[in-house]
Amino acid sequence: MFQLIKNDTDTKARLGELKTDHGTIQTPIFMPVGTIATVKAVNQIDLAEKIKAQIILGNTYHLYLRPGNEIMSAAGGLHKFMKWNGPILTDSGGYQVFSLSDNRKLEERGVTFKSHLDGSKHQFTPESVVHTERVLGSDIMMVLDECPPYPSTYEYAKNSMELTHRWAKRCKTAFDNSEGHYGHKQHLFGICQGSTYKDLRTQSAEAIAEMDFDGNAIGGLSVGEPNELMYEMTDLVTDVLPAEKARYLMGVGTPADLLHGVANGVDMFDCVMPTRNARNGTVFTREGIVNMKNAKWKNHHQFLDESFGTDFTSTYTMAYIHHLFRCNEILGMMIASVHNLTFYLWLMEEIRSHIDAGTFGSWYPQMIEKVTNRL
Repeated sequence: MFQLIKNDTDTKARLGELKTDHGTIQTPIFMPVGTIATVKAVNQIDLAEKIKAQIILGNTYHLYLRPGNEIMSAAGGLHKFMKWNGPILTDSGGYQVFSLSDNRKLEERGVTFKSHLDGSKHQFTPESVVHTERVLGSDIMMVLDECPPYPSTYEYAKNSMELTHRWAKRCKTAFDNSEGHYGHKQHLFGICQGSTYKDLRTQSAEAIAEMDFDGNAIGGLSVGEPNELMYEMTDLVTDVLPAEKARYLMGVGTPADLLHGVANGVDMFDCVMPTRNARNGTVFTREGIVNMKNAKWKNHHQFLDESFGTDFTSTYTMAYIHHLFRCNEILGMMIASVHNLTFYLWLMEEIRSHIDAGTFGSWYPQMIEKVTNRL
């Protein structure tokens, strides 16, 4: 499934290809998040043609609750339901379930929880999650894991990690003993945990690697810990996870986080940040971060970066987009959302180009300075 093409000489960055039946993904890559079968404020045509997304992410927890397995099966799976022909990865929903700390019960069998929609009672087990992801038909399926909060005690993190390992084995068994529903091949990724404890992170990476999943993810980071600690744990884990499998850092992050992650050997990322921040008026550009609600743009009748080529940079003036946000108009959120995702995918393309050219090591620290600058 994953082919390693080139290693950077100065960092742990690497070029690769991730092959699925719905297309080949060039890595490192960022995956726009389409939690409930839609990337918020962005249509699928723009996702493919403007943003040039290679793969998107859906969420098993949310899609299980709404529209549900019966409707999803009748639609022919998530690809047909949302009219997206490219690859899709589905998170198992573990993070969403465990964020409902007051409305869930954790047991060896699985987790029982109350829906955030109507309070109805449900249970996720490793086996039921695999079944739901089979119904969704995603190209890449994630195992059910427990995501411990930050901070966690050592004892809690250890018990949580060991439960994640047992669930991972059950997920793999259920996956191996089942078939896809729609005629295309599906792949299963494992998830290592361990909070921010070095020995637990190493143990978890070793245990998940030994289970021989199609790819491996790093979970339980970007949950409130300091950025430097997240980078340290990522660097540690990528030294343990096998080089011949894709490495996915879940729920990350800012443009600077992506650059640090790639330098530490990560191949795949996802985060709601580009679209969530866009809806709140925060826009990422090649020169830095822009707050569109700031009064400095009220009478600024120019473009910000016309050569970049998105509607945000070359069609609408800063004054107009500022006006849209001040009036809470949906168009402003749409323009900013498409731009932010385009920027993220452009950044990943630049990263790949610099790895290929052998210049990533000297380029990425300079790029971090730019993308963290506030205009």
